[in-house]
Amino acid sequence: MKKIIIYIILAVIAYLLYIGVSLALIPPVADLADRKFNTTIQVKDWHGDYHPFVVGPKNRYWTPSGRIPSEMKWAVILAEDSNFYKHEGFDVKAIKNAIKYDLEKKSLKRGASTITQQAAKNLFLSREKTVTRKFKEIYLAYRMEQELTKGRIVELYLNVVELGPMVYGIGHGAQYYFGKPASSLTPRECAFLAAMLPGPRVAYNPYKNLGKVLKRSNMILRLMRQKGVLDASEYQTALAESPNVGGMQSKVDKVISTPPVFETPSSAKQESAVKPAEAEVELKESPNSAPPPQTEDPAATIPNESQNEIK
Repeated sequence: MKKIIIYIILAVIAYLLYIGVSLALIPPVADLADRKFNTTIQVKDWHGDYHPFVVGPKNRYWTPSGRIPSEMKWAVILAEDSNFYKHEGFDVKAIKNAIKYDLEKKSLKRGASTITQQAAKNLFLSREKTVTRKFKEIYLAYRMEQELTKGRIVELYLNVVELGPMVYGIGHGAQYYFGKPASSLTPRECAFLAAMLPGPRVAYNPYKNLGKVLKRSNMILRLMRQKGVLDASEYQTALAESPNVGGMQSKVDKVISTPPVFETPSSAKQESAVKPAEAEVELKESPNSAPPPQTEDPAATIPNESQNEIK
């Protein structure tokens, strides 16, 4: 019995050492605080092959925070992580509920990842669903919260999310689906893209499940109205708008059959519109007041149940 206990202890120590060493090999999180910083990560196409992807201003689709509509930021926060401005990288309550759910279902389907955790995963880790990756993800999310502002975390997250076949980042997504820069997205288009985030390949692929995407985007718009991000007129206008994504199935089929190759950092062209003077319009926490439509003052009044309502 003693030998078994010793073996278990040794196994746990070895496992923790493995996690520690692997985390030590990851680039410093603090580097991400520099808005001129560029790095290259690997992203996977729909065939399962990896391609280099530039994170930073050298990516031609990179959209700095100041050019991302506040409605886009709020749509994502309300849809993906209603407690974003209350936690320090991970949501303990959500993790407990996810563990309970996964134990009941005997699976790893529910991850309870915050926006910070998703950003950490996309920037530093693989997409594999393992306990080890989850430990790393939580640690990196905590470090990101210590080194970066909330606004910077949202900026990074929105610039690396997957929104289609080899379509990564809100800048590319806006051009791909609507033929416009992210700065010109309407509230309906913002909610539409946010609605795709849980599963752009299958579950929320607009070409396979357009009705499902529209239904979820309507729920996101309703939350935006409830929190004061949209006024009554803006809300009704957004509901009446039909996202113009028709006629693009052939484009999707073409991309899937012949996935494009991303530009390398050396050949990528920096977007000319990005200038040092265009500082980020930070989302700032204001726990005592609800957010006005065009500010980035994340209210602490976002209820915990709002996350469950749209998922």
